[in-house]
Amino acid sequence: QLQASGGGLGQPGGSLRLSCAASGRMFGSYVMAWFRQAPGEERESVGSIRWNMGTTKYTDSVKGRFTISRDNAKKMTYLQMNGLRPEDTAVYYCAALLSGNPVSWGQGTLVTVSS
Repeated sequence: QLQASGGGLGQPGGSLRLSCAASGRMFGSYVMAWFRQAPGEERESVGSIRWNMGTTKYTDSVKGRFTISRDNAKKMTYLQMNGLRPEDTAVYYCAALLSGNPVSWGQGTLVTVSS
């Protein structure tokens, strides 16, 4: 199971950090991913991190602003969001992927970027 937290109100240009806590066994082959869904839009991938190797990928719109990291010992995944923009407003979800398919989803946490 996954539990996401850390959402809230952020100012344009500001920062927020989201956390995703995992319970149960974490397999090295997992990829932990962050998705987001803005109002009236489809869910989109934000980025991901390989649980064992720690390699990351990001969608173009967040490259250079967002950073995904993980703490294997604590079974935590993080999404550090810097340089926030109003268009980053969305519900953010963490997910565990296995062979590219989601096997578990967090409940979603709302991020609102507004002055």
